[in-house]
Amino acid sequence: MALELARRGARVAVSGRRGDRLQEVVEQIGALGGEGLAVPCDCTEEEQVRDAVAAVIEAWDQLDVAIANAGFAVGGAVEELTADDWRRQLDVNVVGVAMTARYAIPHLRATRGRLALVGSVSGLAYVPNNSAYQASKAAVLALGRTLAMELAPDGISCTTLQPGFVRSEIAQVDNQGRFDPERVDRRPQALMWETEPAARRMIDAIERRRVEHTFTGHGRFAAFLGRHLPWVIQLAGERMAHQKRPS
Repeated sequence: MALELARRGARVAVSGRRGDRLQEVVEQIGALGGEGLAVPCDCTEEEQVRDAVAAVIEAWDQLDVAIANAGFAVGGAVEELTADDWRRQLDVNVVGVAMTARYAIPHLRATRGRLALVGSVSGLAYVPNNSAYQASKAAVLALGRTLAMELAPDGISCTTLQPGFVRSEIAQVDNQGRFDPERVDRRPQALMWETEPAARRMIDAIERRRVEHTFTGHGRFAAFLGRHLPWVIQLAGERMAHQKRPS
C-alpha cells in the first residue's frame, strides 16, 4: 500500500518493528520519485505509537490518511492456546489498531482525513483452529464500524478493509510474532491475490471513503455465506474439523 500511495503522489510514512525492511520501502518510494519516512514502532507499546504519529507530524505538519495495518495470526485449537497466545494476538491485531486510531484522530480531524483499518474476511467466515485470529478480525470490524460513526461529525472517514487471501508475509510469522522466512505458506495458492492489485483496491476504497470494503472474489463469497448463510460455514467447518482429527 505504501508504494501505491507514493505512485498517487502521497508522501508516505511507513512504520513497523523491522527497521531494515522499513528502509527498503523508503528507498523504493524514492525510486518512484516520492518522499518516504521510516518510523520504527512496536504497535503493542502505546508510547511508541504516540511517538510514531508525532514523528510524522514533526516531519510534515499534517496527516491526511492513517492506515492501521499491523497484524499476524495465532493458529491452533482453542484448547491448545494459552492466555499469553490470546493476549499476544489481541495486543497486536486489536489494541495496536485501536491505539493507532487514537493517536491519529486528532490530526485527521484537522485535515478531515481518512482512517483505514485492515481486517480480514476471517472476521466474518470461520474455520476450525483459527479462533484467535478470527476473533481479532471480528473485533477490528466492530471497531471500524464504531469509528465510522464516531468520526462522521468531524468529516473523518473510517474504512474497514476485509481482504481474502492476499500474498504477504503473514504466513512467515509464528504464534509468537517472530518472522521466519523459511515457514511455508499453506494458504490455497490458487486463490491468492498478488499484492499490487490488492493494494490498488484498498487505496481506491479509502479514497472513496467507503465504510467497509470486502474483496477478492472468494473473499466476497465467504463473507456472503458468513453473513447470510452461516449454516453453510458451520457444516463446512465441522467437516474440516472431522478431517483433521486422527482416525
